[in-house]
Amino acid sequence: MRRLILLRHAKTESDAPSGKDHDRRLDDRGREDAAAIGGWLVGQQLLPQLALVSSAVRAQQTWAIVGDQIPADAPQPSVIHLDELYSATPASMLGLIREAPSHPHIVLLIGHNPGLHELALGLSCSNGGSEPKPLPGNMPTAAVAVIDFAVRQWDDVGFGGGRLVQYMTPKLLKAPHGH
Repeated sequence: MRRLILLRHAKTESDAPSGKDHDRRLDDRGREDAAAIGGWLVGQQLLPQLALVSSAVRAQQTWAIVGDQIPADAPQPSVIHLDELYSATPASMLGLIREAPSHPHIVLLIGHNPGLHELALGLSCSNGGSEPKPLPGNMPTAAVAVIDFAVRQWDDVGFGGGRLVQYMTPKLLKAPHGH
């Protein structure tokens, strides 16, 4: 079994001082949301062994905050920063996932929409069986989709082969009685 955790970067400032989209930073809400989602991941025992993180500033900052939530006594994930995740298509992200070494069973990917949401939909829309938690039509900032695959290696992961087992957003975390 392989478990993929897809995390969209947290909320950002509308413009970077440099004027480049790649350099946009998290705003106050984004930092708060990243910490809340990081705490939720730890609370759900969703600790990645490998993190694939977009090189964009907002994704790097999201990872720094989420990664800080992992207890010091827990195994710390390997982290790979990838320029290719910025503006990546679902197919190119799938290619990067399939290149993951076989030893990590839980991989976290931090990326961007629309590609990340399209990837989640593509991986988890199977040809049968009912999904326990359908993926909504949007993946807001700091949203998490957890998808399981009944495969032995990452290079066996493919579109339609996963099952969405959990979905969480900062808004759902703040809702009464959780989700």
